[in-house]
Amino acid sequence: MSFKFNISSYLLLGIVFASFSSCKNAEVSDQQKADIKSESQQITYHNPIVAQRADPWVLKAANGTYYFIATSPEYDRIEMRQSKTINGLGTAEPKVIWTKHETGKMGAHIWAPELHKIDGKWYVYFAAGEVEDVWKIRMFALSNDSEDPMEGDWKEEGQIQTNRDSFSLDATTFEHNGEHYYAWAQAVREEGGTSILLSKMESPTKLKGEEIEITNPEYDWERIGYLVNEGPAVIKRNGKIFMTYSASATDANYAMGLLWAEEDADLMNPDSWHKSEKPVFSTNAELRRFGPGHSSFTVAEDGETDVLIYHARVYEKIRGNSLYDFNRHTRARIFTWDENGFPDFGQDITD
Repeated sequence: MSFKFNISSYLLLGIVFASFSSCKNAEVSDQQKADIKSESQQITYHNPIVAQRADPWVLKAANGTYYFIATSPEYDRIEMRQSKTINGLGTAEPKVIWTKHETGKMGAHIWAPELHKIDGKWYVYFAAGEVEDVWKIRMFALSNDSEDPMEGDWKEEGQIQTNRDSFSLDATTFEHNGEHYYAWAQAVREEGGTSILLSKMESPTKLKGEEIEITNPEYDWERIGYLVNEGPAVIKRNGKIFMTYSASATDANYAMGLLWAEEDADLMNPDSWHKSEKPVFSTNAELRRFGPGHSSFTVAEDGETDVLIYHARVYEKIRGNSLYDFNRHTRARIFTWDENGFPDFGQDITD
């Protein structure tokens, strides 16, 4: 967090101090306190937070430590870093916690790791291909029972099995009303592409019961280059479960959509989920923000302010396959909530 004072801040503080001096019984109202905080304090993030890291995930632990994990550009390892501030993640020393296999499963395209703590134990969910078939992408998990995920040994928990054995990736997990849920992207339709599915969890490494499709690429903006819905991320606010996701090819057409369900709804009923018809965060060439997506959520250093973590490029034109252009950089931005209680990611605001 950075603190910025300007002349108006000092004037405002002077007025408050004078009011205390002239009347011993004077008290600063809640509004005055809010005004002081607004005038004198500003959270600023120095973007990009981490260069050449896509699919970023930031977790703020109970002790205030931020842990960062993302797709490494060589697609060959999982590394983690920690810092007491979001800005500090950029200069924090990365630690490799796991490296791809030389043969067989988990040997290629190591993508989109996420760090979660479930029932006191750390888990990393990630996607990987096989050495002999690099596009046979499936989902896997690691676990670590150390207090600090930067310490101890990471154990391979194997593949997260789904009802369909098909291309699958970008898993996330969240808890609601005492139940753990698992959301991920998978190829389930005859036309190809990926949809986002949801299931309950029997354990941190095993799904149970029905697996439902909650969104598929139905709008034109979700079908540019490829038919893609992927990268789900969940935030609970204002009586709703919100889930962002990303769509289309991983170039300047990549964009974020939004799903939501009421917090008292049956999350395993597809009809409980509603969907934005247009992207909620997308390319803005004037701001040199191209293909923003694959988001995650955290809370700022003040413990209150919501922060969007995402990746984007600063240029539009890419030579060759966009998957092998490694300049998707991790960025952070404060976002707000509109009068209807929905997230406003600031499409026309720079970061």
